[in-house]
Amino acid sequence: MESLTGSASEPLHSDLLAAVAKGDRRAFGQLYDRSAPVLFALCLRMLGDRQDAEDLLQEVYAEVWRKSVRYDERRGSPLAWLVTLTRSRAIDRLRARTSRGYGAVESIDDRPETDREGSEPTPFEHQATAELRTLVTKALEELPAPQRQALELAYYDGLSHTEIAQRLKEPVGTIKTRIKLGMSKLRAALGGAWNG
Repeated sequence: MESLTGSASEPLHSDLLAAVAKGDRRAFGQLYDRSAPVLFALCLRMLGDRQDAEDLLQEVYAEVWRKSVRYDERRGSPLAWLVTLTRSRAIDRLRARTSRGYGAVESIDDRPETDREGSEPTPFEHQATAELRTLVTKALEELPAPQRQALELAYYDGLSHTEIAQRLKEPVGTIKTRIKLGMSKLRAALGGAWNG
């Protein structure tokens, strides 16, 4: 597999989503090929279960096929839209687990390798996850600690602004500002690789 920033995974352009919105299956295949490694890594990181991550990814792309007409390039890049959609659906799953009595969900990174469900990752999945982790980790490390902490609690733990504020004993407005500033800096840091 070529690098996520290489020719096999060219940046996602808004015209690709526009073609998907018109029912272009070829464009949908290109969209999938370019974005699936990143979205699968996010699903796996948030859910900590390979089968759940695969199921969620399938649901996300079904929703993308149905709702791509709603994409508005003024609100962010195509990848940002896909990541936001994926993150929202992952949080829904995490909350459903909690409501069914499963309690807190461990991060996949916190569980021993032998406890992880499913077989070993394919080379494609392994490289995609490694590339995503490297890019995001580097970008996160460059953020001020309060912004990084707020983003990690929001995106990796699935906490709401109110829940983060309660945990950190900070005003909700402060948390919202930290997340907004942190996301702006992350977009700028990752934009060269993923924005179209």
